[in-house]
Amino acid sequence: MKKIMLTATFIVALFSGYAQFQINPQLGVNYQRLTSPSENTDYKAAMGWMVGVDLRFGDRVYIQPGAFLGRGATVIQQNFNDTLTIEDDLVRTSLKLRTLVGYRIIDSYQFDLRFAMGPSYDVLMSVDDRRGNISWDKADFTKGSWNIDAALGFDMGLVTVEPSVSFGLSKVFNEDIAVQEISSKYLTYGLTIGFNIGNDD
Repeated sequence: MKKIMLTATFIVALFSGYAQFQINPQLGVNYQRLTSPSENTDYKAAMGWMVGVDLRFGDRVYIQPGAFLGRGATVIQQNFNDTLTIEDDLVRTSLKLRTLVGYRIIDSYQFDLRFAMGPSYDVLMSVDDRRGNISWDKADFTKGSWNIDAALGFDMGLVTVEPSVSFGLSKVFNEDIAVQEISSKYLTYGLTIGFNIGNDD
């Protein structure tokens, strides 16, 4: 983790000396679900939120490191028999650190269309359920998870809009005996809107 962050910092410093530079504060919504539900359990994505900032260094090809605080929710439905079903919202707060590499497919004065992809790491900060019906808590989850993120960005003057998807690579649950057999990973869809601040000549 430290080696990756140091490498990313070195690349950012290298680019910042001679390339275009932008700061992009953003806020938006996300839909986060868990994959591979265990037996008698169903997962459904629910709306959450995210806020953060990324940087862009480069011209047609660019580096895009960023950090986002997010709150993601998944509806958990547990079916114990034909007559008893328990449902609750499992809510997780995390800090996403990511470094994407992007390419401007359209690069014009009035409109940019770009695509970026790269690794991210979600640091889990808290876990709670809204109704108190689920026994899982933060101790059942891994402290962080690796992902592959992809984003399609639209820039119109000072405004930037970015739909994205994050594919989880790490198991959500840790090796505690009660959850070690659950192989679920995160799948997160996001949509942010923000501002382009800086040099884009």
